[in-house]
Amino acid sequence: MIRSCLTALAAVLALSPAVALAQEPPVEAQTVYRNVTLIDGTGAPARAAMNILVRGERIERVWKEGEIAFKLSPDTRIVDMTGRFVLPGLTDSHQHLATPPNRRFAEAQLKRDLYSGITSTRDMADDLRNIADLARATRIGEIPGPDIHYAALMAGPSFFDDPRVGAASLGAVGGQVPWMQAIRPDTDIRQAVAEAKGTSAAAIKIYANLPGAEVARITAEAHRQELQVWTHGAVFPATPAEVLAARPDSVSHVCMLAYQVSDQFPTGYHRRAAVQEEKFGKDVHPQIAPLLATMRRDGVVLDATVRIYEAMKGRPSKPYCSTELAAQLTSQALKAGVIISAGTDGFSNPAAAYPALYEELELLVDRSGFSPMQAIVAATRNGALAVSKTPDFGTIEAGKLANLVFTGQDPSQDIRALRTITLTVKRGKDYPRADFDPAADVAARAMVDD
Repeated sequence: MIRSCLTALAAVLALSPAVALAQEPPVEAQTVYRNVTLIDGTGAPARAAMNILVRGERIERVWKEGEIAFKLSPDTRIVDMTGRFVLPGLTDSHQHLATPPNRRFAEAQLKRDLYSGITSTRDMADDLRNIADLARATRIGEIPGPDIHYAALMAGPSFFDDPRVGAASLGAVGGQVPWMQAIRPDTDIRQAVAEAKGTSAAAIKIYANLPGAEVARITAEAHRQELQVWTHGAVFPATPAEVLAARPDSVSHVCMLAYQVSDQFPTGYHRRAAVQEEKFGKDVHPQIAPLLATMRRDGVVLDATVRIYEAMKGRPSKPYCSTELAAQLTSQALKAGVIISAGTDGFSNPAAAYPALYEELELLVDRSGFSPMQAIVAATRNGALAVSKTPDFGTIEAGKLANLVFTGQDPSQDIRALRTITLTVKRGKDYPRADFDPAADVAARAMVDD
């Protein structure tokens, strides 16, 4: 038997050179983006006259023009970027692309995102049957769009009367599907997390109507199964302090932290009074300071979503928090050393040429005390940290994914210079802004309300 196996192996090894050559992996394309001003996503000052070598989908080398000499293969593509600025691909750390699922709508939004420099996004719980297919399609370049990293939702049983649950669970029962699970005291959390992980979710999103003990139980098991935990800043009745005590990886919606100060804490997501803004002065509130200190100590990412509070002004119901308080709390978190990402929780006007992430970044600069460079870090390095503790994107350095944004003006001096974008590179593939017609998909982008 052994002799016959060796004979067969020898026959395989004796294949003709042509067959052997066909089995070799294809040579990865190389591109050098030459003589560009580099904003690397770490917050370091911009560096002029830099070169970036991309091999396949990754950055192989970053160096200063004339600093080192090495040979490039003769088929290397050289792209002169003199006069341009480059920063890492952007991350929108809070989107909902499929509540309700609508493929044309999602594809139109993803296309605008990518051609505006967004190369990754966190989908914060939707119909994951739809999201998983979109994630596959954008990952392999079947449709233009950012890489999608998504969460499965967990909440208390009383939350699942929410009409959005029905929209994201059509054909099934919300609360009883792997991507949207109702958690009870007798729930087998190990099984529930395993079912959520089976959707290929990167995280569990803990949404609402759970006590602190359940938040802690879910978080511990999710981490044991190597999933991220993305939560609301308050889970009702779990307070912000209880949420943070569970040590999640990120918390969303900065104004939810303000409920820590409320005289009567809401018992459920749909039974929330507005936060008590009259309790807040210019200084950090003494009940908020420990929350910020905990977040800094544990490396919890704050997905602030200042933009959503601005968007709430145009809605029929009174917002639970003002843009002014949201911006103030975000500024205080920045000064306290909290990692802050840039998330939108919505979409810009269907006719707008640029996505809602630009609006979030401008609010961070105009209202929340960020410098343009700090806003860039929020949308690059920190956005990647909102996705993973060990991301392979978010900064421009050797080994990271070749996710790049080129602009005609310097966004580290004026964040609105992002609107001079000329080229997005995602996983080494070019997406020139000139190839994007903002007017082409307006009708599709209008199919679902923000």
